[in-house]
Amino acid sequence: MIKRLQNRISESKMALPITTFYGILVWMAAGLFHEGWWIQFALFALSTYLIVELNNSNALIRIYSRMVSCSFIALWSMACFLFGDLKIAVIQTGVIACYSCLFHSYQNKSSGLTYVAALALGLASLIDIQLLFFLPVMWLLMFVYLNALNLRTWCATLLGAITPYWFLAAYAIYNGQLHLLTDSVEQMMTFAPLFQFEHLTLQQAVTIVWTILLALLGILHYLRNSHQDKIRIRQLYGCFIAVNIIAIIVFLLQPTNYTIAQMFLIINGSPLIAHFIALTNSRLTNITSIILVIITLFITAYNLWNSL
Repeated sequence: MIKRLQNRISESKMALPITTFYGILVWMAAGLFHEGWWIQFALFALSTYLIVELNNSNALIRIYSRMVSCSFIALWSMACFLFGDLKIAVIQTGVIACYSCLFHSYQNKSSGLTYVAALALGLASLIDIQLLFFLPVMWLLMFVYLNALNLRTWCATLLGAITPYWFLAAYAIYNGQLHLLTDSVEQMMTFAPLFQFEHLTLQQAVTIVWTILLALLGILHYLRNSHQDKIRIRQLYGCFIAVNIIAIIVFLLQPTNYTIAQMFLIINGSPLIAHFIALTNSRLTNITSIILVIITLFITAYNLWNSL
């Protein structure tokens, strides 16, 4: 088999260190020192580490490759105007931690793993309570793809998701601030009007459209080539595909939830586009991979320029 440029890069041991250095440079250029985004940067570093572990522990790419982590860094760097958003940084870390535990529950039906997965989601939802709407999606993934849903694990996810709110309720009652609970319920049931695309900036529109196109390319590639992977890996990629599709639908219905949709598309799209780059080797896919990288770098530069 001919090893083209895309294969040499995706299999290189230097790919992740170089991409990490690139990501740090983008953070610095976007305003890491000037804006003091140290907590956000620390959460980005933790998220990247969790993505690395997610790839390693599940062997998402059947060859040696760090392309999943590299894709995550590159796509998140592209959305550099979100660096200062502490809310999205916390939620992103919680969702990836949720995935890390959830994927280990494959054919396991471990109530401990599913509890911790839902706990991570519950903690992240303290920042945005509407993230709890991802809980039914978790049940769907556990039932359809992970074979991990039964009455015990279902109850464990419920307990995990509401555990942070027990502490919040105790704090609110002790301090006489019951409005913390009522505000959370009100926020959960408040939805923005549909199809308000006019509120998107050009930066946001360009970035999410490109992320969606990358995700769709990765999905089409994987559906055509999934037979080459083991059954377990197919099921995990089924999770990524399902959540990508749901994120696209949510964005199309409620563009005001742009940041959440962008985050889910980056997390779930990174393994799919990484699979495409690492495991194709035709002349056409080599040219396509180079074009994808160039366009991603161009959008990153455009977003950096407009964020200064």
